[in-house]
Amino acid sequence: MRLNAKQIAYCTGGTFVVDPMEASFLLTGLVWDSREVFNGCLYVALPGERVDGHSFVAAAFRSGARGALVMQPLDDATLLLAKEMGAAVIEVPDTAAAITDIAREWRTHLKGKVIGLTGSTGKTTTKNLVRDVLAAKFSVVATKANQNNELGVPKTILNANPETEMIVVEMGMRGMGQIASLCEFVRPQWGIITNVGDSHIELLGSRENIARAKSELIAALPAASGVAFLNGADDMTDFMLETTNFGRLGNAVVCFDGSSKYQVGGGASLGWRHRPAVWAENISLDSEGRPHFTLCERGFSEGFPPDSSEDTAIHRVACHLSLRGLHNVHNACAAAAVGLQAGISLEAVAGALAGSLPEAGRQEVLKARGGFTIVNDAYNANPDSMRAALSTFCSLDIPGARVAVLGDMGELGSFAQACHEGIGKLVATLPLDCLVCVGELAQHIADAALAAGMDETKVVRAATIADVLQDLDIRLHPGDAVLVKASHFMELNRVVEGLVS
Repeated sequence: MRLNAKQIAYCTGGTFVVDPMEASFLLTGLVWDSREVFNGCLYVALPGERVDGHSFVAAAFRSGARGALVMQPLDDATLLLAKEMGAAVIEVPDTAAAITDIAREWRTHLKGKVIGLTGSTGKTTTKNLVRDVLAAKFSVVATKANQNNELGVPKTILNANPETEMIVVEMGMRGMGQIASLCEFVRPQWGIITNVGDSHIELLGSRENIARAKSELIAALPAASGVAFLNGADDMTDFMLETTNFGRLGNAVVCFDGSSKYQVGGGASLGWRHRPAVWAENISLDSEGRPHFTLCERGFSEGFPPDSSEDTAIHRVACHLSLRGLHNVHNACAAAAVGLQAGISLEAVAGALAGSLPEAGRQEVLKARGGFTIVNDAYNANPDSMRAALSTFCSLDIPGARVAVLGDMGELGSFAQACHEGIGKLVATLPLDCLVCVGELAQHIADAALAAGMDETKVVRAATIADVLQDLDIRLHPGDAVLVKASHFMELNRVVEGLVS
C-alpha cells in the first residue's frame, strides 16, 4: 500500500483530527498490532473485548507510524505527540470497516492478476503451493498463514504493490454471502475451490448450502475472462457450475484431480473435465508419508493441437512432494493447474511443488527430546482433514508404537456427535496402539472406537492438556510416534510444546 493521508481520509469517509505535516507523504503499509508497527505505516486502532487498540496509538507513533485511524477521541498527550511526529490522525465511524475501504481503493491501483481461493479443507496448503509455483516465474504476494477473514483478506490486498504480478487471496467462509462480500473489493480474476466438505455445516445446514456459499467465488469472476479451477473429483462441483451458470458465460473452467481416478480416455464425455485438465497417476507414499506421483496435463502446452489423440496430447512428468499425505496430491494438482494456466512449464511446476514446505502446525514432523516423533497437525480440524491426517499418520514408517491424540472439532452443530463418532469408527480400523481423546466432543470418538471393537486398554480419556502430557510422558518411548490434531480452539499446540520442550 502506498497512499497518502488525504486519500485514506477520502476513501474511508474519515475526518482529520490531526493533519499530517507532509500532505504528500505516502503511508506504506497498514497494521493493527502495535507490536508490528514500522516506519511510515498506518496504525489502525481496533476495539477489542480484552484490549482496545486506541490505548496503543501513542506507542505506535513512537515506533514510527505516520498515521492512525481511530473511532474514539484520543487524549491530549497523544494528539500532541502526533503533531510533534508529523503524523495524521483520522477519525472514522468504524476502523475495521475502514480497512476494507482502504483495500477497495488500493485494489484499483493493482495491475497484477488477483486469484481468489476457498474450500472446506486444504485452503492454506493449496494457497502456499500456488504461491510457490507462481514464484517460479512471477513476483507474488499471498495471504500470510491463514489470515483469510474480514481483516486478513483486505490486508493481503494491501500487502501487494502495483508491480506485483500475482496476488493470491485465501478466503474463509462462515456463512452465506461472506465470500461474495469479500469478492466485492478483492475482484478476483481467477478462482480456485479446493473442495466442498462438512466444515461450517453448523451454520449452513447441508453440503449443498456449503457449495452455494463456496460458489460465490466463481460467480464473482469476470464474464468471458474469468477462469475457475475446480476439483474434478468432488461430487459437488457440477452442482456449483449449474448453480452459477459459470461455464455458460464463456468463462474457462480448468479441472484438477488428485484422486488417481481421472478418466484419461473419457474424451468429450468428460465435459468440462476433459481439457484443460491436470491430474495425478501412479500415486504412492514413501516411508515418511510423502507422495510420489506422475503429474499429467492436457490442454495447456503448446504443440498439442485440439485434434491430437488422447495419448499424444498428454504431457507427463515425475513429481514428489515435501508435504505429507495423499490429500496433498489434490492440492498439488490445483496449484499445478494455476501454474500451467499462467504459462509455467510442467517441469518447472513439478520442481516448485517439490520445494514447497509445510507450515508449522500442519503435518509438521518434529523430533522430541525423548527420541520419539511428533506429527503436529494441531492447527485446525474438521472431519475430512481428521481422516486425512489419520491416514497419513498410519502410512508413516514407524518402528515403535503409534499414538493419536485427538480433540474436539468445531462448527459442526447438530452434526457434531455423528461426525466425531465417524472418526471413532475409523480409528478402530487403523493400526493405532493408543487413542487419547481430550475434550467433550472427543469423548464421542472414544465411545465409537470402543463400540467398533477397539481394545479398551488402548483408549485413554483425558480431561485436560496436563492430563494428556502426564499420560504421554509415561507412554511414549524412543521410536514411537504421536499425532496431535484438533480444532484450533482446543489449543493442542500446547501438547506439542510440552512434548518438545
